[in-house]
Amino acid sequence: MKIAVCGKGGSGKSTVTSLLAKELAKRERKVLVIDSDESNYGLSRQLGVELPLDFTAYFGGKQKALQDMMLSNFTHQFFNGTWTIQDIPEGYYSEKNGVKLMASGKIHTANEGCACTMGNVLTQFVEHLILTENEYALIDMEAGIEHFGRGIDNGVDLILMVVEPSYESLALTGKVSELGTSIGKPVYLVFNKIDEENQEWMKKNVCKNTEVICEIPAEKSIATAGLQGRELSDDYPAIITLAEFLEKNKR
Repeated sequence: MKIAVCGKGGSGKSTVTSLLAKELAKRERKVLVIDSDESNYGLSRQLGVELPLDFTAYFGGKQKALQDMMLSNFTHQFFNGTWTIQDIPEGYYSEKNGVKLMASGKIHTANEGCACTMGNVLTQFVEHLILTENEYALIDMEAGIEHFGRGIDNGVDLILMVVEPSYESLALTGKVSELGTSIGKPVYLVFNKIDEENQEWMKKNVCKNTEVICEIPAEKSIATAGLQGRELSDDYPAIITLAEFLEKNKR
């Protein structure tokens, strides 16, 4: 199953992706986490691994890949045939406890240009990636909804939106639901940073056409680990609920 994890900046996309990946791996599933956020350097730390080489480098680097795209009038195909998790070359992934991490690419220097090339490579990779019944690919999207414009979500099976207690996050649920519906992808919500004061308000103010799968309480341990750049390792009932839902709704 290929799953896009999205939401506004700071909602906890990487946290949910990391915890879910670890929970699925405990269930003896093979898990690939794809870091598609070119400005976020925290996901690898949460998984307890080093950041791998940019996957775009496998195709000659960002500038070479962009030239290939331009010469072909942006129809260049980076992949011939299907790919599996096992086909990812060494050096372009990090691995720990059954979870592989790969990264489409990061912004390393000023004035190096936009991230469109990395987005194109990732879009094609997701489309060509074939998974078995016991394999999951979790794509940690960049903040906002630009990934819908890039077409990355076209290749996934479902979309998980992480929603935090803020007006912007709640308002965005409607747009994500609309975009998901337009490409035939189901959208499910994960509430994050929940407490008794904001729980009911959030339930009343999210998009009415979406289902909330689980609610993750505002946990000091999670916030502290994120602040210190430490690996997330604790078990959380809400994440178990999320994993069980996905297992029952495989596509």
